[in-house]
Amino acid sequence: MKTSEALLVLLCCCLAETQLRGETISENDITHQGHSGEAENRENEVMAAAQRTEAAATASTQQTCQPDIHTVLREMSALMAEQRVELRYTKAQMEAIETRLRASENKAEAMENRLRASENNAEAMETRLTERLAASEKKTEGMETRLIASEKTVEEQRAVIKELKEEQEEQAAAVRAVGGSVNLTGSQVQELRWEIEERKVSFSASLVASGDVTKGPFNAATPLVYKHIFINIGNAYNPNTGVFTAPVRGVYHFNVFVFGNGHGSRASGVSLHKNGEHIVLAYTVQNTAHMAASNGASLLLEVGDVVYLKLWHGAWVRDTYNHHTTFSGHLLFPM
Repeated sequence: MKTSEALLVLLCCCLAETQLRGETISENDITHQGHSGEAENRENEVMAAAQRTEAAATASTQQTCQPDIHTVLREMSALMAEQRVELRYTKAQMEAIETRLRASENKAEAMENRLRASENNAEAMETRLTERLAASEKKTEGMETRLIASEKTVEEQRAVIKELKEEQEEQAAAVRAVGGSVNLTGSQVQELRWEIEERKVSFSASLVASGDVTKGPFNAATPLVYKHIFINIGNAYNPNTGVFTAPVRGVYHFNVFVFGNGHGSRASGVSLHKNGEHIVLAYTVQNTAHMAASNGASLLLEVGDVVYLKLWHGAWVRDTYNHHTTFSGHLLFPM
C-alpha cells in the first residue's frame, strides 16, 4: 500500500513539471507575437520551437522518472519481502496463541469437571451424615425411653423389697411373740420358716445369655424361653420352659421389655399370658436401625397359676450380650 502511494505521487510530480514547462513556453511565444505583430511565418517558428521544447521536456521527464520507477520497484520488492516475513511471523504467533488457548480451554474444562465431581461427593457425604445423625438421634431417644422405664422398674423393685422387709420384720416379731408365750415344736417352726420363705418371690431374666440372637418371625404365636437368669428368688420361674408358676396366692407384678431390628413392615412384639389368657402386648413397628417397646401388668394369682410370654405372630425379637429383651416378675404381697 505504501509503495503504490509513493508511485502515484511520483507520477503526478512528473506530469505537473511537463505541463508547467509547456505553459511557460506558450505564454512567452504569445507575448512575443503580441509586441512584434509579425505574420504567419513567425507563428510557425514559435510552434516549431514549442514542439522542440515539448519533445526535450518529455525526454527529460522520461529520463528523470525512469530511474525513480526502478528505485520505487526495488523498494516495493523489499517492502513486500518484509511484509511476507512479518506475515509468517504473525501467523506463527497466532497459531501459538491458538494452541495455548485450546490448552487453556481443556484445562478449564478439566477443572470444571473436577469441581462438579467434588460438589457431588460433598452432597453425597452430607446426605450420609444427615441419615446417620437422624438414626443416632432416634436410637438415643429409644435408649432414653428404656432408661426411664428401667428406672421406674428399679423404683418398683425397691418398693417391693421394702415391703418384703417390713413383712419379714412383722413375721419375725410375730414369731418372737409366739415363741415367748407358746412352746412351738420343731416341725411347727420349720413350717413357719417355709411359709416365710414362700412369701419371697422375685425373678428377672433375659432372652439369651451371650451372642446375638434374633427369633422369628413365625406364622403363629410362639412361646419364648428366657434363659439368662439375673435373679430367681423362690425358684418360681423355670428357665427351661420360660413359665412362671405362682407358689402362693397374691398380687404379682410383671414387666416385659422388647428389642428388635427396625423394619418398615415387620414389627417386634411379645405378649403376656396368664393360664393361656392374653393379658398385655409390648409391640412396635419402626423403619429405623433398632426399635424397642415395653409393657407390664399386676395380676392376682392363685397357687399354681402360670404366666409366660409369646412372640407375636409375624413379628421378631432380638437379644444380645447387652440383654435388651427381658422378662421380670415379683410378688407384691400375699393374699
